[in-house]
Amino acid sequence: MMRRGRKHSGVVLSRGARLARGAVAFCGAIFSAPALGQVLGVATEIPIDSDVVGFAFSGGLALFSAVVALTYVGERKQWRRREAELVADLEEARAKVDRARIFLSSEPQAFIAWTGPDGEPDISASTLLVLEAAVAPRRILAFGAWLAPADAQALEAAVDRLRKNGEAFRLPLAGLAGRHFDAEGRAIGGSAVLRIREVSGDRLELIGLRERYVETEGRLAGLHALLDVSPTPVWARDAKGKLAYVNNAYVSAVEARDAADAIARGLELLDQSARAEAAQALAKGVVWRARVPAIVAGARHMLDVTQTASPEMAAAMAIDRNEVETVRDDLEQQMQSHKRTLDQLPTAVAIFDRSRRLAYHNDAYAKLWQLGPAFLDQKPTDSEILDRIRADGRLPAESDYKAWKERLFEAYRSNDPMRHTWHLPDGRIVDVVAHPNPQGGVTYLYDDTTEAVDLATRFNALNRTQSETLETLHEGVAVFGADGRLGFCNPAFVRMWRLHPDELAQKPRFESIVAQCKTLHDDEETWARLQGFVTSFNDMREGFTRRIERSDGVVLDCTAQSLLDGAALLTFVDVTADVNAERALSERNKALMAAEKLRNDFIHHVSYELRSPLNNINGFVHLLGEESTGPLNPRQFEYLGYVSKSSAALLAIIDDILDLATIDEDAMELEFSDVDVMTTMRAAIEGVQDRLAENSIDMQIVALDNVGTFRGDAKRVRQILFNLLSNAIGFSSPGQTVTLAAMRRDDEIVFKVTDRGRGIPPDVLERVFERFESHTAGSRHRGVGLGLSIVRAFMELHGGKVFIDSAPGEGTTVTCVFPARAAQDDARPAASEGGAQ
Repeated sequence: MMRRGRKHSGVVLSRGARLARGAVAFCGAIFSAPALGQVLGVATEIPIDSDVVGFAFSGGLALFSAVVALTYVGERKQWRRREAELVADLEEARAKVDRARIFLSSEPQAFIAWTGPDGEPDISASTLLVLEAAVAPRRILAFGAWLAPADAQALEAAVDRLRKNGEAFRLPLAGLAGRHFDAEGRAIGGSAVLRIREVSGDRLELIGLRERYVETEGRLAGLHALLDVSPTPVWARDAKGKLAYVNNAYVSAVEARDAADAIARGLELLDQSARAEAAQALAKGVVWRARVPAIVAGARHMLDVTQTASPEMAAAMAIDRNEVETVRDDLEQQMQSHKRTLDQLPTAVAIFDRSRRLAYHNDAYAKLWQLGPAFLDQKPTDSEILDRIRADGRLPAESDYKAWKERLFEAYRSNDPMRHTWHLPDGRIVDVVAHPNPQGGVTYLYDDTTEAVDLATRFNALNRTQSETLETLHEGVAVFGADGRLGFCNPAFVRMWRLHPDELAQKPRFESIVAQCKTLHDDEETWARLQGFVTSFNDMREGFTRRIERSDGVVLDCTAQSLLDGAALLTFVDVTADVNAERALSERNKALMAAEKLRNDFIHHVSYELRSPLNNINGFVHLLGEESTGPLNPRQFEYLGYVSKSSAALLAIIDDILDLATIDEDAMELEFSDVDVMTTMRAAIEGVQDRLAENSIDMQIVALDNVGTFRGDAKRVRQILFNLLSNAIGFSSPGQTVTLAAMRRDDEIVFKVTDRGRGIPPDVLERVFERFESHTAGSRHRGVGLGLSIVRAFMELHGGKVFIDSAPGEGTTVTCVFPARAAQDDARPAASEGGAQ
């Protein structure tokens, strides 16, 4: 723009100069003679008047000056207007250039422009662009000096195509120092323009991401290729939990056509519960590892599944443990079985390898030599163990320990087992067997025979003791072997069956002995059963006991018992005295039962015979008390009352005796029904009203609202309460109060009868429930002692319990507990009542 403005200004100035020069030339030509003649068309020799010429020249000059002045004024105006336009254009161009420079310098970049195929490049580079230390900005076209060789060749080829064909391009470039550049080339207005920018920030990160993406894609492809040939099923899920990748092993496991088919159909290898656990672990952000069952190609296998904890994509692999676990389980079972077998053996076992170091030992070995795990876990040598045992004083005392140890170590060079017997200082005897191993080394077996020797000694002593004991027994003992021959018999057996000792010393068969015994007991069935027991197989024998009554009056109890070695044991016990005593006792018991029956019959008969006259007496007493019979004087009326009370008391005693007799015969039957507690209590109190009034005793009833009902015999319950109240009134003093209380406790109904009388001494308290036990000293109560006996008998028939609590001077409390197991659910509440009646 600046150059163009200067060019226009020069044009304006030259035009005015040319006009002035033309005007001067014209005037000069006119006033020159030759020229004037040429102008006028006449010869120059013609004389011209000088004044005319001067005037004409002055006029022409004036005219010319006016024309020039007017022309100059017009041109000057046009020039000033044009100059103002050019100045404005120049300022705008300068502003654009400044902005372009600012934009160019705002980031590290460079512009290279070629105007033609052979033109020189125009290079404009930002000061921020720093290529390499060895390359100046003017040598930027030397791409190989600051770019990687491959990127430099690619950029040169792209620039050639741009200059020749106008083909645009864009290339990412890598510098030799590790920086990154972006090259963009395109054709603009007939020029080829190359823009090179140093990449930073997001672009640099994008380039890095692209490089890592390409690298990752390559690695992923290799990983997929590796996973496809792996026998382990591998799969991956997207963020929504759907299958995104499966390998060939997974495809085979779920029996799909290919990976795309498995993903499209969503075929799962794990069951729902396992997938739920994996999803929970994924939600928590933890790695999930589990051993789960799964159906692999139609067969049930155990899989070790591991799942990553990435929420965007979860990858998992399943290692089939079926074959490995089978082999491992078999091997582990064999090893554990072998180890358990060796550990359970009482024989101590120690295995040493070819370097004479301990390779294995069982528990019996550590216990035998009292060696701790810390020492044995160090795998000590055979010599070190022997030295340790010798230092602890548990090896046999040897005069030449070194030579003894060398003789023991000869087992490492021998082909045959070597046996030794060690007598330890503590009295133990150990048999040692050293077995050479085919792979080298020795296996030691230490068998502590101390107990075996001790047992053998004890067995011999015990055998002698048993023989002596059996020979002194009064019971006859005979042992027969599995072949049916006599193995042993004691003298009592010989005496009991009157046998000949010389014949028994020949170990005869069971049939020969039976033939001699039949003279005392000729029962074929008994001897056939005993013979069958002795001669039968051991697993078919069943022991039994049989009583034998011989012809001489002796009674024997024979017991047949099988022994462990297939022998049969027969024992004969003389129970003649016991049988005779039993028979005597049986006869006496029968006599007692007959006497008891006779007594009960007598009681029933006498009670019935007494009841009838008493009923008649009560009837006549009632008639005498009626006004229709006739008037009685006061003394007669008083005597009539005495008769009525005596007959009523006698009738009650007879009823009690009959009840006890019925109970003794187990003939008492209760009539169960719903017993209302409050009604029963009132009925019992009603029966003792006359006694309360006669003795000036107050009566108090205490019952909770929820006492309700229970299952029982209402008549017998009233009789129980009546007897308890009668006793309480009889032992109370005038003015005192007798309390009858009832309550429901869990599944029980509890009655309590309390008086404030003289109480019962401790020595008497233990016998108050016995029959005919009456302790009335110091009280007005009179009776035969049957009331509490009947109470206890009726309570036992109800399945209840009765307790008595008394202390001298403090009164007595009798508690009756009835089971309420069959009580109605809708227990009827009874109002609590109290006060004197």
